Amino acid sequence: MSETESLLEFPCQFAIKAMGKTSADFDAVVVEIVRRHAGDILEGAVTSRPSKAGTYTSVTVMIEATSRAQLDAIYQGLTDHPDVLMAL
Repeated sequence: MSETESLLEFPCQFAIKAMGKTSADFDAVVVEIVRRHAGDILEGAVTSRPSKAGTYTSVTVMIEATSRAQLDAIYQGLTDHPDVLMAL
């Protein structure tokens, strides 16, 4: 498969998940990074879940993905942020 091919057909619904240490503003950090590249996020499109011990939080944001380049930019923005430990 070449770089221009993709298993996804755009536009499509796509879940972006980021994990990091639990803090009061971790959800907002993730949403702000995603919003830079995806625009407005619909109400109910953001869910968060703490780890069993509460040390870590995962935040999932559903977006309308428009291209592979957009997804790459979102993941790059998330992984570049020091509060984000992992992005899926």
